[in-house]
Amino acid sequence: MPKATTTIAWDPDTESILFIDQTALPRRYEVVRCSSVERLAEGIRRLEIRGAPALGVAGALGVALAALTSRKPDPDRFRSDVRKAAEVLRSTRPTAVNLAWGVDRVLDRVLTAPSIEEARARAVAEAVAVADEDEAVCRTLGDYGADLIPDGATVLTHCNAGALACRAWGTALGVVRSAVAAGKEVRVIACETRPLNQGSRLTCWEMAHEGIDVTLITDSSAAYLMQTGAVDLAIVGADRITHDAVFNKIGTYMHAVCARHHAIPFYVAAPLSTFDLVHMAKDITIEERSRDELAWCGDRQLAPEGVRVLNLAFDATPLDLVTAIVTEAGVLRPPYREAFASARRGDAR
Repeated sequence: MPKATTTIAWDPDTESILFIDQTALPRRYEVVRCSSVERLAEGIRRLEIRGAPALGVAGALGVALAALTSRKPDPDRFRSDVRKAAEVLRSTRPTAVNLAWGVDRVLDRVLTAPSIEEARARAVAEAVAVADEDEAVCRTLGDYGADLIPDGATVLTHCNAGALACRAWGTALGVVRSAVAAGKEVRVIACETRPLNQGSRLTCWEMAHEGIDVTLITDSSAAYLMQTGAVDLAIVGADRITHDAVFNKIGTYMHAVCARHHAIPFYVAAPLSTFDLVHMAKDITIEERSRDELAWCGDRQLAPEGVRVLNLAFDATPLDLVTAIVTEAGVLRPPYREAFASARRGDAR
């Protein structure tokens, strides 16, 4: 990552949010200064900010921004104002659980403060803590996961679960970074990740920038490369993990099925904030995005007018296809119900 900024951060001098516009990459590296909740919500919807941990940070910083920009002098009206802003942020992406987690964590600090002034101070402090913790969590997670990657391995990944999907370092790509930092030779195979090409635009940009060996493939090449022995293991991130499934970018389930058929380890890397142990897969709404993302590529039309398009953003991979889940609490292995309980207790390794 360029050292000018992290993916998303709080600027205390201007009391605004700075974030990398991920829709501009790889052609342009552009940092946006965001001073309103409405602009932040737009950035989340447009995927200028994306990736579950980064969305958690965005949600937290967004509530802090709402607290600072509310002009309601009455405490009750002030709290109502911040609640409305929190709902706007929470509604932008329904599948990724980190967004609501970050929003609620800071909103709680606002709602329990004894005064508006204290609410603003607490909101900023908590939001900055969420951002700082995210980077620390990813580095710890990466160190645990690095042990799973043999020296000389070729790693398949899907979408982008790198520094751009977090405040810094990354989850799935954080594991790769940690393995490389430990002196291992690692090659990455990045699926393009249609229709918005987060693999080609973002994962390849990150890996190439850091000098990590990366090869771009079409999404539909993965199964054949597994068959030929070109892939040693697969590792992906997650947008939500329930008791029975991992929700991640559409296409993840397909890779997991193929990995199981070819006896290739399939790992998931995610912080504990991505876990939703209240719900099952059937309870989760899969985000459906616009027709144009699939029917058009820039100004080039790819599908005839009038043809129906189903553009699902995520899929659910059953946990029985997942070899292990890498978290900041350690590497969790089946049986997952017991492993999740251990992680909550803090005794997983």
